[in-house]
Amino acid sequence: MSGFDNKRNIAIITVILVIVIAGGLYWNFNKPVEREQLIVSTTTSLYETGVLDVLKTEFEADHPEYNVSFISQGTGLAIQTAKNGDADMILVHSPSQELEFMESGYGVNRKIFAYNYFIIVGPESDPAGIDGMDPLDALNTVAEAGAAGEAQWVSRGDNSGTHSKEKSLWAATGLDLDELKTQSFGESADPWYIEAGAGMTATLQLANQKDAYTLTDVATYLKNYANENIELVKVVDSGKDTLNVYSAIVCDPEENPRGMFNASMGFVHFLISDEVQSMLETYGEEEFGSTLFNPWVPELETPDAQIVNWVKEFAYFDGYECPPEYRCQAGDLYQ
Repeated sequence: MSGFDNKRNIAIITVILVIVIAGGLYWNFNKPVEREQLIVSTTTSLYETGVLDVLKTEFEADHPEYNVSFISQGTGLAIQTAKNGDADMILVHSPSQELEFMESGYGVNRKIFAYNYFIIVGPESDPAGIDGMDPLDALNTVAEAGAAGEAQWVSRGDNSGTHSKEKSLWAATGLDLDELKTQSFGESADPWYIEAGAGMTATLQLANQKDAYTLTDVATYLKNYANENIELVKVVDSGKDTLNVYSAIVCDPEENPRGMFNASMGFVHFLISDEVQSMLETYGEEEFGSTLFNPWVPELETPDAQIVNWVKEFAYFDGYECPPEYRCQAGDLYQ
């Protein structure tokens, strides 16, 4: 073999080595980042409004090391999923169930991040004549109309936060809900009180089909009404008795096997950040003609405001959004 051939072979080998090394370096610097999965078990009323998609996009943009996944269920099931160790944190709206979650040793660092209201909706004809009534008078009237075969009621019936609120309102009327469930719709064999056992959108659609009344969070109602999924109209407006408060709770790191405590805490801080609170202030306004949620953190700037007192009365425990005994490595979360 001539010297020329040797030099040519060496040159070829050198080029190949350069290409291989360059390719390896390129792959090393451009290979997909391995992302950890943050699993959030959440109520359907947040998921169905689309706001969680916005939160996911913005959080992942700031934290590319995480992939946020949501499990959408009623509050009762959302909490049970976290108890089973299948989620890292929860976003829910039922203070009594949230307290039990923490008392049972599963949840820590509860933080309120938003609120809105429940309303009662029904057919435009308003067969029970409850338009403009307060919630308790409205429920009493619906019960009378139901027994007379003039109106029906559709309940979530799924142990969700909305269902929990509905049951508390029936209890406040003094009526026995178990007894109401057995009553016939007038002379019909069918009940006037119907349990959907489903999420909020499905419950609204069933009420729409039945020309019935139901209790709904205002956000899911506005989205479904704007999208022409339902024709139901608001008959009982929002107020203190229908306050709806959304909280985040992180799974106790000593009980949860997934090891995503730091990521969960990062998401909680994200929810109460100026960025997210400002987004909530206008979310839905352009598409639905009204904002779907009210940010909570700015309300605290006026501690004597009516809404602050309402939330503290309804959704605080012994004066705390999260009692000190249920805080864990909270840092500046409550400052």
